[in-house]
Amino acid sequence: MSSTLDAPAGQRPPVPRPVLAARTGVAVVFALNGLAVASWFSRVPAVRETLGLSPGRLGLLLLCMSVGALLAMPTAGLVTQRLGPARTVAVATLLVALGMTVAGLATGLAGWAPGVGLGLAAFGFGSGLCDVAMNVEGAAVEKRIGRTIMPRFHAAWSLGSVAGAGLGAGAARLGVPIGVHLPVLAVLILAGTLLGARAFLSAPAEAAGAGEPAARRRALLAAWREPRTLLVGLLVLVMAFTEGSANDWLAVAFVDGYGVSEAVGAAVFGVFVVGMTLGRTVGTVAIDRWGRVPVLFGTIGLAAAGATLAVLAGSGPLAVVGVALWGIGASLGFPVGMSAAADDEEKAAARVSVVAVIGYTAFLAGPPLLGFLGDHFGVLPALGLVPLLLLPTLALVPVLRQPAR
Repeated sequence: MSSTLDAPAGQRPPVPRPVLAARTGVAVVFALNGLAVASWFSRVPAVRETLGLSPGRLGLLLLCMSVGALLAMPTAGLVTQRLGPARTVAVATLLVALGMTVAGLATGLAGWAPGVGLGLAAFGFGSGLCDVAMNVEGAAVEKRIGRTIMPRFHAAWSLGSVAGAGLGAGAARLGVPIGVHLPVLAVLILAGTLLGARAFLSAPAEAAGAGEPAARRRALLAAWREPRTLLVGLLVLVMAFTEGSANDWLAVAFVDGYGVSEAVGAAVFGVFVVGMTLGRTVGTVAIDRWGRVPVLFGTIGLAAAGATLAVLAGSGPLAVVGVALWGIGASLGFPVGMSAAADDEEKAAARVSVVAVIGYTAFLAGPPLLGFLGDHFGVLPALGLVPLLLLPTLALVPVLRQPAR
């Protein structure tokens, strides 16, 4: 299937109205998923305080969310092919809303860590399923529009994260119970996502559902044997760790390492997601002008420098500058990796699923690994692992180049 991405800008046909509607719907779904995830992470310091958890035990609790996501990934491509992106997103977000509600009530009303873990597992499973489906839909919309827009969908996710971090900081400052904050947002997120998914394209869903189940499974297994797909997944793994370590630990690291309040810690996390949003918004223009490879070389280097500054600055304000650079630098690796996995639309669901499984391994290993290091060296020094992993990842950037057609 040819793509309008191959046509010069002046020769591209007008974008059909359904495609524009689908673009808006995908952006809404991304934004609300970001709102859900950031709403949880912004309250992690309060959860730790309420449940009386050490860094190591907190890391194990956060692992529940990662395990849920990783369990969803192996079959997410098959589910998306079978149900289509719109219905997959609807089912997934129902699980996210249920998980948010259970985690919030188990923390705020019961102080029951196993209940929180159960809610996070459902949250993670739904989020992982949604991640594959909305990226497959986003890649299909990108091809029909004819220019790079996938990072802007992830920018919408980051905007949702900014809103979630802001609401979380405000809720922490005002003393809003977690058992009220998270369940109320869960209902709103579910309703908004269902509306957004109604605008998704029908063609990808119909095409994805075609074929026998055995053929879909063979396509998924074939994707696991493709060297380029595996290398893209490895790059996404490191970028997911770069992003996820900040999501999981940045607020706690600043509370412990720089002696700030929980509200300020949540605000610092907000600085990170603002940087992510800025990078994803501007990055689309940069990629269309210079290409994926040069831009990713620059942003990954910036992420390594920013994370190093955040850890070693010794001064809170200077460390916040590092956090902003970290966010900008980490912004493009994940969405561009997903876009690269979906370069061939007919194989997009299987390849995105494979890349997502590999990438989400970072969310599985990251929380307990950093929690273990935090117990021994402190949470802030433990984040020094991020730049150590980023620098050798630069060697993988050339695999993102679009294949010759």
